[in-house]
Amino acid sequence: METKRLSKALAAAGIASRRACEEIIFEGRVKVNGQVIKVPQTQVNWESDQIKVDEVLVTSEQKKVYYILNKPTGYLCTNVRPGKRPIVLDLFADTERLFTVGRLDRDTTGLLLVTNDGHFANKVIHPSSNVIKEYLVKTLQEIESHHLETLAEGARVDEKWVKPVSVTKIRRGNFKICVKEGKKHEVRIIAERAGLKIVELTRIRIGGLQLGTLPVGEYRRLTEREHKLIFEPHG
Repeated sequence: METKRLSKALAAAGIASRRACEEIIFEGRVKVNGQVIKVPQTQVNWESDQIKVDEVLVTSEQKKVYYILNKPTGYLCTNVRPGKRPIVLDLFADTERLFTVGRLDRDTTGLLLVTNDGHFANKVIHPSSNVIKEYLVKTLQEIESHHLETLAEGARVDEKWVKPVSVTKIRRGNFKICVKEGKKHEVRIIAERAGLKIVELTRIRIGGLQLGTLPVGEYRRLTEREHKLIFEPHG
């Protein structure tokens, strides 16, 4: 009988990404055979072990699904609803256990991947995959050369200095920025350091996958080709 790490087993069962599953384990929300387990490396087996998350029995691996969503503003990327505020999963009619691949903050719109495949999610967000994310940014100010120079320098985010892959002015108050660090509020912090006030922030690309013309608030399943595009090099 094959055993695997608890965090990997939960991710394969569609609970969350592997990183998020580790956090769930650290929080003491997981029981194996009635005992709270806080070590993600614990070896488990679907045939012989009973695994529960928040007292709900977890079954083994399920059919994997992959969606592309054009996230509207105001929605949170979380599976735990904070009060009465809307979350991204409210937009989905499917009954599968789903979660977002990484996060866009409440006021950021655009391309968001939603799945039940923890291994896929971990691959997309892990720095070693070098998956570039591209954003379209609208600012209160007109973009000038000194803004572009400062944007290109990057900023300190979570105690680490991060630099964008590229920054391109589109028109008066609009620019595109490509990043691959995936730090929380990374683009907003870089823009703030450059003295720019963001009015609208939209993610338009992940890897080689473009948001395209998908309407705001709508989602659809990824094609096999689009799934591969995410990991294809794209400047």
